Amino acid sequence: MTDLPLLDIDGDPASTRVVVAMSGGVDSSVVAGLYARAGYDVVGVTLQLYDHGEAAHRRGACCAGQDIYDASEVARTLGIPHYVLDYESRFQEEVIDRFAASYAAGITPIPCVDCNRTVKFRDLLATAGDLGAGILATGHYVASRALPDGRRALFRAAEEARDQSYFLYATTAEQLSRLRFPLGELKKADVRALANRFGLPVADKPDSQDICFVPGGDYAEVVKRLRPEAAEPGDIVHLDGRLLGRHRGVMHYTIGQRKGLGIATPEPLYVIAIDAARRELRVGPREALAVHAISIADVNWLGDMPFAEALARETEVHAKVRSTRPPVPGRLGRAADGTPAVHLAAGEEGVAPGQACVLYDGPDAGARLLGGGTILKAERVAKNVAEVA
Repeated sequence: MTDLPLLDIDGDPASTRVVVAMSGGVDSSVVAGLYARAGYDVVGVTLQLYDHGEAAHRRGACCAGQDIYDASEVARTLGIPHYVLDYESRFQEEVIDRFAASYAAGITPIPCVDCNRTVKFRDLLATAGDLGAGILATGHYVASRALPDGRRALFRAAEEARDQSYFLYATTAEQLSRLRFPLGELKKADVRALANRFGLPVADKPDSQDICFVPGGDYAEVVKRLRPEAAEPGDIVHLDGRLLGRHRGVMHYTIGQRKGLGIATPEPLYVIAIDAARRELRVGPREALAVHAISIADVNWLGDMPFAEALARETEVHAKVRSTRPPVPGRLGRAADGTPAVHLAAGEEGVAPGQACVLYDGPDAGARLLGGGTILKAERVAKNVAEVA
């Protein structure tokens, strides 16, 4: 790679302050390097979201000691100031407490969406302003581009496997005007190459694969500590009414799950619905998972036309219901009760309340993000399992 990506900021770089959110990983470190090498007045900030004592080691930490040290070393290498901000209490309230409460309610949460919506963009943008910066830049793999009318829009990343737009659907138009994501047009190999080119000490640092505060994937310990009722056992019931066994607590299950049910049946069964109030797990055959309509709430809309008009026109969209799923064709409209809903062209499996339904104007890399919302409920395709999950 010979050319650097477009940094997309008007004005003289030397007189333009940019705050870069530095996690200690290679992506955000390269973003800091890009702006620093281009001559901008760069300030690096790292969020301390936990104390680093014994409790933090037991439950894991985002931007824990090593990550903070790595971010500091990158800032030293680049010759930019670096600050560590104590966001522990707000992260606990806005992300971890919500995460545990969702599992206790039988809902599958997306903590990264809550973190981006609150701690990272709402709070960190305010901090960037306090530091005298008009722009906050991050290492997310998503593209942000200016529209002809001066607004900005989000687009899926060039490298589809790295695209993080699903987790950023709740970013508002006002926030987008002050956010920059320079890695959206790059591939990961390009980013690693830039890290080596800049001489960054994290150039070969592995990517994190876990929820930041749940290293190793053992989220149950976090949920059990905060919401012990989520670990209470209950019945596993077939959709036809048969009692099949007992489960270990609703926090261990999500819609579409097959493994780990602990029941022996001649046919494979999947989690179809979770009734947390009754501590009941409802299971059924795979065909019972397919849904044709998804009701959504807390919608954030970034499309050109007003959201009410998009609903009235039954706008064609491509909907992504899990971060690992490709967008599928559908149309935006309303459910029978008037709730905003996405009607899918074909049945989609594994649609879980609490996850996001994110809408695009196409299925491929580079498609524009139109908006999205939290999944409330899904209408099943099969008539014999027409209950709403």
